[in-house]
Amino acid sequence: MSDVDKLLRSHLAPPPRTLIDVLVATATAHPEAAAIDDGEVITYAELVERVRDVAAQLHRAGIRRGDRIGVRMTSGTADLYLAILGTLWAGCAYVPVDADDPDERAEMVFGEAGIDGIFTDEGFRALTPPHAGDTEPPAIDDDCWIIFTSGSTGTPKGVAVTHRSAAAFVDAEARLFCQDDPLGPEDRVLAGLSVAFDAYCEEMWLAWGHGACLVPAPRSLVRSGQDLGPWLIRRDISVVSTVPTLAGLWPAEALDNVRLLIVGGEACSQELVDRLATPEREMWNTYGPTEATVVASAARLRPGEPVTIGWALDGWDLAVDGTELVIGGVGLARYLDPAKDAEKYAPLGDWERAYRTGDNVRVTEAGLAFIGRADDQVKIGGRRIELGEVEANVAALDGVYNSAVAVQTTGAGDKVLVGYVSLDDPARAWDVAAARERLAELMPAALVPRLHVMEELPVRTSGKVDKKALPWPLPASAEVAGMTETEAWLAGVWLDVLGMPVESRDADFFALGGSSLAAATLVARLRERVPTIAVRDLYDHPRLEALATFIDSLGAPAQTARERRVAPVGAGTRLAQTLIQVPVMTLQAATYVTWWAIVATALGWLRLDWVALAVAFVVLCTPLGRLHIGPLGARLIRGRIAPGDYPRGGVTHMRLWAAERWIQASGALSISGSTWVAYVARLLGATVGRGVDVHTLPPTTGLLTLGAGAAIEPEVDLSGYWLDGDTLRVGAISIGADARVGARSTLLPGTRIHVGAHVEAASTVTGDKPVKKNARWAGSPARKVGRSKHRFPDHRPSRRPWWVWAYGLTALGLALLPVAAGALGVAAVLALIAVTGGHPAVGALLFAPVGGVVCLGASIVFTWCGVRVLSRGIHPGVAPVRSVQGWKLWTITRLLDDARTRLFPLYAGALTPAWLRSLGATVGRDVEISTAVMVPVLTTVKDGAFLADDTLVGTYELGHGWVRTAETTVGKRAFVGNSGITGPGRKLAKNSLVAVLSSAPKKSKAGSNWWGSPPERMRRVEVEADGGEALTYRPSASVKRKRGVVETMRLLAPMGHAMIVAAFLVGVYYALVHLGFWAYALGGLIFMACGAAAVAMACVAKWVCVGAHRPGDHPLYSWFVWLNELQDQFIELVAAPWFFNHAYGTGEMNMALRALGVRVGRGAWIESYWFPETDLCSVGAGASVGPGTVVQTHLFQDRVMSLDTVTVAEGATLAAHSVALPASTIGAGATVRPGSLLMRGDQVPAGTQWQGNPIEPV
Repeated sequence: MSDVDKLLRSHLAPPPRTLIDVLVATATAHPEAAAIDDGEVITYAELVERVRDVAAQLHRAGIRRGDRIGVRMTSGTADLYLAILGTLWAGCAYVPVDADDPDERAEMVFGEAGIDGIFTDEGFRALTPPHAGDTEPPAIDDDCWIIFTSGSTGTPKGVAVTHRSAAAFVDAEARLFCQDDPLGPEDRVLAGLSVAFDAYCEEMWLAWGHGACLVPAPRSLVRSGQDLGPWLIRRDISVVSTVPTLAGLWPAEALDNVRLLIVGGEACSQELVDRLATPEREMWNTYGPTEATVVASAARLRPGEPVTIGWALDGWDLAVDGTELVIGGVGLARYLDPAKDAEKYAPLGDWERAYRTGDNVRVTEAGLAFIGRADDQVKIGGRRIELGEVEANVAALDGVYNSAVAVQTTGAGDKVLVGYVSLDDPARAWDVAAARERLAELMPAALVPRLHVMEELPVRTSGKVDKKALPWPLPASAEVAGMTETEAWLAGVWLDVLGMPVESRDADFFALGGSSLAAATLVARLRERVPTIAVRDLYDHPRLEALATFIDSLGAPAQTARERRVAPVGAGTRLAQTLIQVPVMTLQAATYVTWWAIVATALGWLRLDWVALAVAFVVLCTPLGRLHIGPLGARLIRGRIAPGDYPRGGVTHMRLWAAERWIQASGALSISGSTWVAYVARLLGATVGRGVDVHTLPPTTGLLTLGAGAAIEPEVDLSGYWLDGDTLRVGAISIGADARVGARSTLLPGTRIHVGAHVEAASTVTGDKPVKKNARWAGSPARKVGRSKHRFPDHRPSRRPWWVWAYGLTALGLALLPVAAGALGVAAVLALIAVTGGHPAVGALLFAPVGGVVCLGASIVFTWCGVRVLSRGIHPGVAPVRSVQGWKLWTITRLLDDARTRLFPLYAGALTPAWLRSLGATVGRDVEISTAVMVPVLTTVKDGAFLADDTLVGTYELGHGWVRTAETTVGKRAFVGNSGITGPGRKLAKNSLVAVLSSAPKKSKAGSNWWGSPPERMRRVEVEADGGEALTYRPSASVKRKRGVVETMRLLAPMGHAMIVAAFLVGVYYALVHLGFWAYALGGLIFMACGAAAVAMACVAKWVCVGAHRPGDHPLYSWFVWLNELQDQFIELVAAPWFFNHAYGTGEMNMALRALGVRVGRGAWIESYWFPETDLCSVGAGASVGPGTVVQTHLFQDRVMSLDTVTVAEGATLAAHSVALPASTIGAGATVRPGSLLMRGDQVPAGTQWQGNPIEPV
C-alpha cells in the first residue's frame, strides 16, 4: 500500500449510522453484559431502558430534536452517562462542562452554545419554554456533542460534531484495535478523563461500541497519578486510554492486565514504548484535534520502532501542506462561529472542507512524524491549551503592566505554565495568591499558571517579549529561616517539581501551582526516601511544615538497632529431634494400629489375643486412656520448668518440644472445649479453679493458674512460651476469678489478668503490666480501654452436673465421627476387593481412591446432619454454658471447625456458599467464602461479600458461666480479610473492609475500612464497590464451568490421602502378620515413611499445577487461582495430617518446605507450614517462624489475587500467630513478637524489635 493510500482513506468510511444505532446494536448483541460499573453495575438492557426514560423526561419538559443540553455533573457517576445518552436518544446535542470548572466559564460556554436545558447533580432543568418540533431519534446529520476548546483570542471556541462523524470514529477505531481478539464483554475500559475533554468520548465508546464495561475512576484517584496504577489491577481494567505523562508514572506491572493501551494528547517517548509495549499488549499512539472528531490517525507502537502518529483512520483524509497537517473526510466537525469555521475549514484542492491543524509533520516510512506546533497552542497533561486564552486573563489582572505566559519544563520532566508579569506600580505590594484565585475563577484549573513578578520582562529588538530569556527555575526572593533538615530537603524537591521557590514554611504545594501530575511526580520523588508515602498524604499535608513533620514521623528511628547474632539450630539438636520423633510417631500410629488389628482379627485375617486387644483399645482409642497417656506422659517428659529464658535447642527446650509432640500424638488435645479440658490442664500441672469454662487448649508447660469461674474462649494461646531468635522465653500465666479472655487472643509469658478483668477478642497481652481488677483491655499489644462490661447476668447460673457428662460424651462422639467415616471408606474398599477377587494389598491400593471419596461423602453427611439438627431451636441471646443452647453452640462450632480440615475440598471454592447455605446460613449471590467458622443459622452474608481464610463470623462469647450469641451480618460486597473476626451481633456495612488479622467494629458505615485490633478506621482514597467484572464478580457461564472442572479435581486430594492410608494399613497388616503385637514398634516408622510419601505427593501436585510462583496479579476467575487452590488441597489434606502436623521445628520440616519451593536457610526453626505461595517465601539461616504464623504472600483485594515476596532474614523471628503480608521483610536479627501484623511493604530494620497489629517499635 502506497503512502497516498495510507493517507487518503475517506472512501473506506464505515457505513453511516448514529451513536444511538451503535448503542442499540451493542445492547441487542449483549443485553446482560455490564455496560457501566460505578459501584452499581448497569447492564446494556438496563442502560437502554433507563436512557429511554431520560429521553422521555426531556420530551415531557418540552425538549425537541435538535436542541442543545448542557451537562455539568460530577464525573464518574452513572447519572452522568445516563444524562449524556438520554440527551442523544432525545435527538439533542450535549454540551459538557467539567463540574470543577469555574462558574464564569460554564456560563460562557452554555451562553455561546445557546443551550435549551441543563443537567446538574440536582437533576434536569429546562431553560427555554416548550416549542414545536419532533421527538424522533437523531439522524446522522444531527449534532451529538459540542465541545469548547480554548481560543487564541482568549475566548473558547465551540466545536460541533455530528452523529455521522462520531459513529464513524467509533467504527473506524473498531477496525484498528485488537483485531486478533476483538474487544468484547470480557473487557473493562477505564473512564478517567474530564467529560469536557473530547478523549472522554473515546473512553465511553470503546466500551459501548463493543459490549465492554465502562469503569469510572474517582477523580481524586486520577489526580493522584501514580496511585492509579494499583487501582487498575484491582479493578481488572483491560483497556486504557490516557496521556503519555500519566502512563509514564505507572510501573509496568500495573498494566499487566491491560491488553489495549492507547496514548494520545501529547508526544509519546520511545522510552515509554519500550517499557509498556509488549507482545501481549497492543499499544497505540493516536492523534487528532477536537475539530476532526477526537482521532484522525493512529500508529501501533512496538519496542525499538520509531514513534509516529501513524496513518489516517478509515474515513479520514490526511495531507501535508508544506509541513502543516491538514485533515479531511468523514470526521470533520464545524465551529459554531461561522467566520471561524470558514477560516479554519477552508477548501483545499478538490476538498470542499479541510481543517488546518497548525501541527507540523513529516512523512516517514512508519507514518507521520510529529514535529511541533505551528503556533502558540500547546498540550499539557494531554489537554490542548492555547496560550492566548491564558495570556489574555493574566494581562487582565489588576496591577499588571506587561505579561507573558510560557511553557517550562521542570527538573522532574513536567511541563508547566508560568505567567511572568511586571507591575504598573512596582512599589505596591501585589498578592500572588489572590491573583491565582482570580484566574481560577476565570479558567479551568489546568490553565491557571504559576505566577512570577519581575521588575521588567526581557524583550527582543522587535519589542516582543523574549520568552527564551525568561528565568527558569524561578529564583527565590530570600532564604527561609528556621527550616529543619527535612523541610529544606522538601523545599528543594518542590522547587525541582514545580519550578517555584518555597518562601515560607507555611507554603502550600497546591497554592504554589501544584497540579495533579505535579503531585504524582513529587510523591514519586519523595518515595526514594520515604517508600510508604502516598499521594493522599500530600493532599492531607499540603503545607511544607506539616508534610515534613509527617515524613519525620515515618522516618524517625523508633529504636536503636542492636547487633544480634543468632546461631542456627545445631546438628546435635536435629539428631535428638529425629530420635524423639520415633517413639512419638509410634504413639501416633498406635491408635490406627489398634483399630486395624481389631478389624483384621474380627474378619479372621489375624489371630490376635482379644484380651490384649481390649486393653490396647481402652488405653489407645478411648478418652479414658488418651486423657491420661497424653498429659501424664507429657508431664513426665517435660519435668519441672521454671519461668525464664533458655537456649533454643537446649535441654529445656527439647523437653518442652518433645512433651508438645507427645501430647499431640496422644490425641488428648482433641477434647478442647469439653468438660475434660480442665481435667487435662490439671494433669499437666495447671492450677484450675471450680466452674471454669475453657474452650481452648491447656499449656504443656503447666504454668497456668485459672481462678474460679474464669472463661476462656476458643483459639486462645495459653502456651506461655515463645521463641525470640535463639532464646526460648517461658513464663507463667495467671487468670483471676471471673476473668474473661476473648477468642483468638494470645497471652505471652508473665501475663497476669486479675479478678473480673476482660481481654477482648484478638488481643495480645504482653505480660509487661498486669490487667487490673475489672479492667477491660484490647488490642495488640493490649492496652486498657475501659472497665470490664458484659451482657451477661450478674449472677452465675445454677450448677448442672449432668451437663459435664453431656459435653464429655459429645466430645467422644465427635472424635468417633472421622472413625465412622473412615470405617465406611474401608468397608467400600474391602467390598470391592471381595467382588473383584484380586490380591488384597493390590486391591487396597487400587480401590483406595473410591474409599477416599466414600469417606469424604460420609463426613459431609455426618457434619450436615449434625449441624442441621443442632441448629433447630438456636436463638440469639444469653443462656448458661451448661444448657441445651450452650451445648448446641459448642457442638456446632466444633463440627464446623473440624470441617475446615476434614471437608477442605468444600471450602474456598464455588461450592462453599451453597454448603453454608445448606447448613442454615443466609448467603447471597456472588459470595466468596474461604475457611470461615460460624453458627450458620445466625449468620447472614450478603451479595458479593468475600470472607477470606480463617475468618471467624459470629459464633459465641463466654462469661460468668453464660454463653451469648447474636445474629451477625456481613454486608453487600463487604470484605473480611484473613483471620479477621466479625463478632456476635456485629453488622458489617456494605462495601466495608476488615483487614487481615483485624476485628470488625461494633458499628460501621457503608464503604468504611478497618484494620488492627481494636479496629481503627482506615482512610479510603476512593469510595467504591467492585462488581460486574467478567473475571471477578460476574463471570460468564463458560468461565464458571472451567472453574467447576478444576474444583472437581479437588477430589484427587482425598483420593491421594486414602491411597496413603491404604499403604499404611497394608504395611501394618503385614507387620501384624509376621510380628504380632511387636508390630506396634514398627508403626511409627511406617507412619513416617507414609509422611515422606505424602510430602512427595504434595510436591508433585504443586509443581504440576502451578510450577514456580512468581509475583503478579490474578483475578479470582483465572486458571492460576484455581490451580493454586487445587495444589493447596494436597498440602492440607495429604501433607499436613501425615507430616507437617508432626514435624514442627524439625530439620525434616525444612527439607519438605524446600522441596515445595521455600528458600530455607541452615538451622532455621519453623513451626508453621502456612507458606501459601512457597517460591515467594524466604527464611534465613537460624531464623524462627512460630506456630500459627502465616507468611502471607498473597492478598485478595477487589477479588484480584496479588502476589509478592516475603522475607524473614537470617536470625530474624516471626513469632507465633503473626501474619506477614506481601512485600514485607524482617531484617537480620530483628524480632516481630507474637500476635503481630506486618502490613504490605513493611520493612523491619535489622536488629530491631516490633510488635502490634499493625506493628510498631517496641
